[in-house]
Amino acid sequence: MDKIYIKDLVVFAKHGVYQEENRLGQKFVISAILYTDTRKAGKTDCLEASINYGTVSHMISQYATEHTFQLLEAFAEGLAEELLNKTEHLKGVRVTIKKPWAPIGLPLDTAAVEIERWWHTAYIALGSNIGDKKGYLDSAVSALSKADGCRMEAVSDYLVTEPYGGVEQDDFLNGMVKIRTLLTPEELLALLHEIEAQAGRTREIHWGPRTLDLDVIFYDHLVLDTEELHIPHIEMHKRAFVLRPLCEIAPYERHPILGKTVREMLEELEK
Repeated sequence: MDKIYIKDLVVFAKHGVYQEENRLGQKFVISAILYTDTRKAGKTDCLEASINYGTVSHMISQYATEHTFQLLEAFAEGLAEELLNKTEHLKGVRVTIKKPWAPIGLPLDTAAVEIERWWHTAYIALGSNIGDKKGYLDSAVSALSKADGCRMEAVSDYLVTEPYGGVEQDDFLNGMVKIRTLLTPEELLALLHEIEAQAGRTREIHWGPRTLDLDVIFYDHLVLDTEELHIPHIEMHKRAFVLRPLCEIAPYERHPILGKTVREMLEELEK
């Protein structure tokens, strides 16, 4: 990934644990590495095809002076999110915040925090088989579109499918969405559970009827297995109601473990 550097931008701002720091303020030295694709800008010599580092520098200064944080960690997190949300073409950012006047009572050059944050691509499966099925799916798409740190990229058509898992129940309405997100997988799962709860989702019967079911299918090319979360979704390659809508919006997305594209998995399942 190409990089644009902003190094050692000096701002006077009010951040710190102590009241005097928040009242009097002090110097902060901020650097940022902006991860982007500079190919188009390099070939066209057009500023609109790249990131204006002057504009970003002013954004950093404005954010630093208009907010107050106790911790450098919170300052860095907020600044990274601000840059990612408001800077076109920015795919990721590394933010370093130095505090050369840190009041620790010992001689030091600087105290600092450095973080790196990126936009991630996630595919979320949608399902409902109780009540206003389309209404529940539409509400989930809307909630994901409006959630902090999420951007809707694509929405599949909805399809009617037979229930899975051997429990007698009504047919499902299923779909798939592609989002860009700043959330971690665990934070994304918590958001999905919150949206499900708002739709009245209960978990009384395994594979039973539900107002709304939201599952993380892919998250970048991550392979993750925890007690609460499996990415890629552990049963996805066996489920046509997952693969069909996923194939509509991402036929060439490749399973990071099986090495097969979504289209290949669907074709094998439907033989």
